[in-house]
Amino acid sequence: MKKIIFFHLLNDYSGSPKVLSQVIDAVSRKGFDVELFLGGRGSSGFLSAALCVQRRYFYKRFDNKYLTLLSYACSQVLLFLKLLKYRKSSAIFYVNTLLPFGAALAGRLLGIKVIYHIHETSIRPRLLKVFLRWIVESCSSSNIFVSGFVARAESFSNIGSKVIYNAIPQEMSEVADCHVYNPYPNGKFCVLMICSLKSYKGVNEFVKIARSLSSHSTFKFNLIVGATETEVSEFFRGASIPDNLTIVFSCADVVPYYQSASILLSLSRPNEWVETFGLTILEALSFGIPCIVPPVGGPVELVSDGCEGYLMSSDRVEDISEKLVFLQKNSDVCYRLSAAAKVKSLSFASEKFESSVLGVFDGI
Repeated sequence: MKKIIFFHLLNDYSGSPKVLSQVIDAVSRKGFDVELFLGGRGSSGFLSAALCVQRRYFYKRFDNKYLTLLSYACSQVLLFLKLLKYRKSSAIFYVNTLLPFGAALAGRLLGIKVIYHIHETSIRPRLLKVFLRWIVESCSSSNIFVSGFVARAESFSNIGSKVIYNAIPQEMSEVADCHVYNPYPNGKFCVLMICSLKSYKGVNEFVKIARSLSSHSTFKFNLIVGATETEVSEFFRGASIPDNLTIVFSCADVVPYYQSASILLSLSRPNEWVETFGLTILEALSFGIPCIVPPVGGPVELVSDGCEGYLMSSDRVEDISEKLVFLQKNSDVCYRLSAAAKVKSLSFASEKFESSVLGVFDGI
């Protein structure tokens, strides 16, 4: 029986741990012996319920970015030392994102195969990204990229690579298949955004759009952020939140929000953070929800302008607001976009994702 040891830095409700939970589920059902090393203690997220042996290693985030960087460096040294006990193991090390470099170094030292699942390109400071890419070049046996965009942006000429598009979990797919799209659920035109609580994710732009349409009684805005109530309160301290906007934090089940959404917004600022895929976009498409997304990066592999939604940069707040008003007034356009969204989502079936992931381990 093959043993696979997975590594991830921060467990939360963002895309990369969600995708990793799907990978773990797929290989576990196939009969692999699975372990998972997670940074930090007590953090909740998609990996909390992963059906495998879970081991923790030190990691803590601070408000001060330099302390966080120091904590990160220490975490990887400690992870490296923890893994020396596997020196006679025939396991495979599966490193999720570029960040757990301690696992890759240990794998190289111990002669263990290392597989990288690369989700990101926007890593700062730049020197850190250069270092992490050097680790990949020195240690990786095979790379998985979440989109064609990432594969092109982060290519490694001497390492075998494969693009495996993310997929939504089977249980969500089954619910989405039964969902009938309605542009006016509960009599409102509901605008949804799901993201991390970061400025570069376009959180402030979403609030501005909601505020600009506060005089339209038919609009409702839902913002779901991967953060605690305290973090949300701190982020929006002193800000004026319009009455038509509801902020939801630490939400483990987003399905009800998709079921009541008219449209999904993805507002990442391209000059600060380029979305490498956009799992929430795919989830929305599977429910037949039209999407307005950035015109760069992974989202353009999911949405074509005027087909499943629209490509619009987040700095075009007024234009996006006008587009929302247009859609709210034209249900026929919403239904056309919705039908195309459903069709597009079929290209990203969970069965295809799982078979592609399992294929990576063939012959290893």
